[in-house]
Amino acid sequence: SELIRGFLLSGMPCPSSCPPGLLALMAPGLALMATFSLSSQAGDRRALPVEKPPGVKGRTLILLDVNTKSPVRIISENFLSLQLDPSIIHDGWLDFLSSRRLVTLARGLAPAFLRFAGKRTDFLQFHNVKNPAKSRGGPGPDYYLKNYEDDIVRSDIALDKQKGCKIAQHPDIMLELQREKAAQMHLVLLKEQFSNTYSNLTLTARSLDKLYNFADCSGLHLIFALNALRRNPNNSWNSSNALSLLKYSASKKYNISWELGNEPNNYRTLIGRSVNGSQLGKDYIQLRSLLQLIRTYSRANLYGPNIGRPRKNVIALLEGFMKVAGSTVDAVTWQHYYIDGRVAKVTDFLKTRLLDTLSDQIRKIQKVVNTYTPGKKIWLEGVGATSAGGMNNLSDSYAAGFLWLNTLGLLASQGINVVVRHSFLDHGHNHLVDQNFNPLPDYWLSLLYKRLIGPKVLAIHVAGLQRKPRPGRVIRDKLRIYAHCTSYHNHNYVRGSITLYIINLHRSRKKIKLAGTLRDKIVHQYLLQPYGKDGLHSKSVQLNGQLLAMVDDGTLPELKPRPLRAGRTLVIPPLTMSFYVVKNVNALACRYR
Repeated sequence: SELIRGFLLSGMPCPSSCPPGLLALMAPGLALMATFSLSSQAGDRRALPVEKPPGVKGRTLILLDVNTKSPVRIISENFLSLQLDPSIIHDGWLDFLSSRRLVTLARGLAPAFLRFAGKRTDFLQFHNVKNPAKSRGGPGPDYYLKNYEDDIVRSDIALDKQKGCKIAQHPDIMLELQREKAAQMHLVLLKEQFSNTYSNLTLTARSLDKLYNFADCSGLHLIFALNALRRNPNNSWNSSNALSLLKYSASKKYNISWELGNEPNNYRTLIGRSVNGSQLGKDYIQLRSLLQLIRTYSRANLYGPNIGRPRKNVIALLEGFMKVAGSTVDAVTWQHYYIDGRVAKVTDFLKTRLLDTLSDQIRKIQKVVNTYTPGKKIWLEGVGATSAGGMNNLSDSYAAGFLWLNTLGLLASQGINVVVRHSFLDHGHNHLVDQNFNPLPDYWLSLLYKRLIGPKVLAIHVAGLQRKPRPGRVIRDKLRIYAHCTSYHNHNYVRGSITLYIINLHRSRKKIKLAGTLRDKIVHQYLLQPYGKDGLHSKSVQLNGQLLAMVDDGTLPELKPRPLRAGRTLVIPPLTMSFYVVKNVNALACRYR
């Protein structure tokens, strides 16, 4: 057995005396997140000393194989999706969604859902007027407002003349004025958020047209969350304003899916009275009935209840909802933020304990859903690194990517069908695109994920070696490996290829030797690292040593891999994220859609 262990750990071919299926026996189970430790059992026992095979030189070597016969999970083609917060009405960015640059960036992440929802969902009123530009309010002196609003009106008139997808090229001075307006509104929005008191917000017919145009031009499917806090005296939902919006959308033949409300567990703090799960379920049934009365939406999808973190009272709300309306919704939704954005530090993003907080939430949600509607799809909506709008130079930096990529891997491995990222563009710092319309590190990470990762999730088998195993020292959680079939939409790779994505939270490099079905295959490396002197705080990234930036407003850069020779050991630099496409594996699980 010692001879066999030596052969395996050195990566040498197994002699004929090896029993078949040894690799699978060494690392059994369908663990999707790779774990590495010499201790084979939990407890205080020390691992047996193992003679170091030649060439290891005291470093950790990990043997990695993937089960290529069948997937363990299949997630949605729209797994990585996006969110826009209604605050973009307040700060004016909604008027700029027709920007060619924004449409190009959003198009890069298609296919996906675009969820229009957030804290202000339940203060949103629809007003069916077409051109309210001259009645808008905002900060600044009169001459500034007049010039700015006149520019918006002229832009709207120009867009109305276009047929099909409406794209605008906004002058730099117009964008500069908008950024000034947004900066002033940012303070107002933050004050509302911290005090948990929100002002009413009006969505006009023209604004809805702009929102839908952006989604449609970008190849995104719009999900619109309706205001659930318009209540009747008996606390039932007042659907009159929602019906007006539904009728207008139907008249335009807009293809939209629907939700009702946002974080209903917080309603008591917002309006002084709560809506329990049973009542919320009745409200959803009422909405489903409304949709069935409108031919355009008689078969529209309905998602909810979009609860917050599943604490005891929230679980009780979800249970009440599922009893009444579990069969009414097409997917059950909740949301999660890892850190309070007001107190976050860069080291927080490197804590494995923080990365793992999501696992417990998934189990709690799945337990309730499977009790009432077994097999019902579950979505995580409104996920972000930090709450309270995020923190500048942290939640919009390279460091935040560790949380984001691990979230994607963890959710896919546990069968969560869709994850909606908050937000594509907004007033805070959790977004993928900043207010200069420049993509941030998490955008590039998301783009790589979309280009390389398919919906079929594969099981990983691993074995590891430590030079000096020490009791109580856990290294496995800092190196995370996930595997999927390579995206069928990527025509650079034939079907049957496999993509690994790896997070190295260690402050030292790690080595991985591909074994079994992955052995001696050509590998394409996509190594994402921070660019410039800011390190983990950087808002720019490099791919295989090349800075990533848009070519022009209508063109994303080519994502060029670094080919590695067949059989080469993968060397994972410290504090990095990377993707590896193993070519021509001819994996049975990946040959067909």
